[in-house]
Amino acid sequence: MEPHQAAEHLQTIRTLMERSALYRRALAPIVLWCGVLGILAAGLGVSLRAESMLQFGGLWLGAAVLAVAGSFLLARRQAMKESEPFWSAPARRVAQALLPALVCGCVLDVLIVLADDAEFMWLFAVLSVLFYGCALHAASFFMVRGVKLFAWLLIAGGLALLVFLGLAEPDFKARTAHMCMGGFFGAAHLAYGLYLHFTRPPAAA
Repeated sequence: MEPHQAAEHLQTIRTLMERSALYRRALAPIVLWCGVLGILAAGLGVSLRAESMLQFGGLWLGAAVLAVAGSFLLARRQAMKESEPFWSAPARRVAQALLPALVCGCVLDVLIVLADDAEFMWLFAVLSVLFYGCALHAASFFMVRGVKLFAWLLIAGGLALLVFLGLAEPDFKARTAHMCMGGFFGAAHLAYGLYLHFTRPPAAA
């Protein structure tokens, strides 16, 4: 590694350590936003009986786009509030860590939706949870420690879901797909977001 790159890496690590409290405060509203959105999407899917693959995939891929857009705006607002650069070196590290697993998961989900077979709704849910958990785990090395634990909970839950739904009856898989997505992307995020909100350190005066 060249001296310039080593110095940049050390500066990034130092910045992340110095601003850990700030990043924890910024993370809470983002996780809460994703949790509320996940619960609303699950409720909408169940109430509207979105039981075809195209309806299911369209709903949850649309929710994912809203989650990313809302997270971007919340992070940008927090950066402006704290007079911090938004696209800083730590932010780039987090984005680079998240991107591979998120892209792979998104491509596979789109292919499943295009197959237009309702029997694959459960697989869409499982892959979404697993790849998202892997993305968070990769990014957790540049974020607060709790993110790594949350990522492992998602990964373990996704693997358990894979075994459970893989052995279940097709009708049961279809009936529970929205609830599985709402549980992991809604309730789990909401619980973690509330934990972050009520345990976050106070802002500096």
